[in-house]
Amino acid sequence: MKFVHVGDLHLGKSLGDFDLIRDQRYILDQIIDLAEINGADCILIAGDIYDKSIPSEAAVGLFDYFINRLAAKKIKVFAIPGNHDSDERLHFGSGLFENSHVYISARFDGKLHRYELKDEMGKINIYLMPYIKASQVRHFYPDEEISTYHQAVKTVIDHSGIDPEERNILVAHQFVAGGGRDPELAGSESPAVLHVGLVEQIGYDLFEMFDYVALGHIHTPQKVGRPEIRYSGSPLKYSLKECGRDKFLPIITTGAKGQVDIKLEKLKPRRDLRHLKGKLRQLLNEKNLCDTEDYIYATLTDEDPINDAMRIFRQYYPHTVRIDYDNAHTREMGQVDISNAAAGKSFEEMISEFYEMIYGCDISEEELAMMKEAAREAGVDHETS
Repeated sequence: MKFVHVGDLHLGKSLGDFDLIRDQRYILDQIIDLAEINGADCILIAGDIYDKSIPSEAAVGLFDYFINRLAAKKIKVFAIPGNHDSDERLHFGSGLFENSHVYISARFDGKLHRYELKDEMGKINIYLMPYIKASQVRHFYPDEEISTYHQAVKTVIDHSGIDPEERNILVAHQFVAGGGRDPELAGSESPAVLHVGLVEQIGYDLFEMFDYVALGHIHTPQKVGRPEIRYSGSPLKYSLKECGRDKFLPIITTGAKGQVDIKLEKLKPRRDLRHLKGKLRQLLNEKNLCDTEDYIYATLTDEDPINDAMRIFRQYYPHTVRIDYDNAHTREMGQVDISNAAAGKSFEEMISEFYEMIYGCDISEEELAMMKEAAREAGVDHETS
């Protein structure tokens, strides 16, 4: 049996000022085509379907388009929510969707939802684990010792009646580490992943009884611990760090128990994301122009700031996302040692000192309140700082 593994679609996401709906539809069509060409029976969607818990009409319409095209091609869909998704909104209509072989396990109820498939070699179990927190698991298992994400996920797996002798596939959206190293981040993950990954971290050894683990949460395609535990990565590049890195679509073929073949199909975006660095005049010289329709991050090395640099750049590259500088002044700023700047300080103290350093005056109560609200929305718990 063949499976396609995707995750972190982030439908409705923008790149700077640019709406990515058309780019996302383009890459979803490519995923469907590759699934069909490779004879895939199912697609595994490992969370963060939407970029926001309250998605836009365009994002909902795009996901509707995606699953309808898959259903029309008789490709079964197994999906879970990620930390960006609303469980309730994804759960809506899921019972009806199953008639079209679209299975969405959006609500965590203490155990893994299991779906049984069959091929010429017998049964294959598909287990779906939505993004979970330790507090959610403690609610269902109050007598278990659960103080970490690792213990929470272990408890759920231990109570799900999984037969290690059968062929088992898991779809999950968690921060999984293994082999003595953390997964490589792409830079476009949520603040919770970027800054508290160690708190969320679970070990890949929990998944020994699964033949393949389809992971979401990290945007860089990679294996974790062993080849069969894998992040598909986001299908599009969403950050500067991803410039120059390819995206792939894993195609998984299962044989007998323990036999898994993984093929990586390269994804080609509608517009690539590029990083250009140099003096403005050099970068915009006709001889040095690259694909002018791509999304561009530009780093200027000119020593003096250039007035209206974005307007000038967009005359050549209309999809320029951001411009920054790398020169003597910015390098001098970068040498300031801030490693201990936050030691023993509250959120209010850190923000106030930073504001005074930049603007030379005290921050107002209104501005401080706005910073607190922004921190809350970013997932930073400043109340305990």
